[in-house]
Amino acid sequence: MRIVNARDVRSALMTGLTTGIIGWQVLAYLGKTLPLDIPLWVLVPIIPLAWVAGVQLGYALGVMFRPFVQFGRFAAIGFSNAAVDFGVLYILIAFTGLAAGVAYSVFKAISFSVATVHSYYWNKNWAFDAGTSHGGSREIASFVAVSLVSLLVNVTVASVVVALHPSGFDAKTWAGIGAIVGAAAAIIFSFTGFRVFVFHRK
Repeated sequence: MRIVNARDVRSALMTGLTTGIIGWQVLAYLGKTLPLDIPLWVLVPIIPLAWVAGVQLGYALGVMFRPFVQFGRFAAIGFSNAAVDFGVLYILIAFTGLAAGVAYSVFKAISFSVATVHSYYWNKNWAFDAGTSHGGSREIASFVAVSLVSLLVNVTVASVVVALHPSGFDAKTWAGIGAIVGAAAAIIFSFTGFRVFVFHRK
């Protein structure tokens, strides 16, 4: 079985560290706790290690179906993108005090766009190993097109979930649930689109 190389470990640790720090701060902002009263800062060292393990799992599954190798990296990046998305979203909510309606949809579009820049860098240079590609404007245009479809899916799904806000959940927590569901829907579109239309090898 193929073992993760030094580049995979470095990239997994970097994206995992980003996720851990943002996750710690967002949960602290929401006043949430981990099971057994484990301190939130534990996310900072634990998540990077989990990302390395996830990439290794992708290699293991890649023996049966090769795209799993890319998907292991893509999943780590996807969760990191979600963390960046959440971080920007909650910074905007914290500064304005607005967590619903049109403002939420605008904030979600902004946060998703910032996460898309993060996504382009890591997917090009790590997940799909296309850092040396010279796709130029065509590659960027294809990436933007796929990202716009993902943005539409993400914002639409998240906004619908937020609009269905059930009693028993405060608006800030439900905004996060909307973001999770939106991100999950968008990841299906983005992985397929990036693999087939953007970073494919000829």
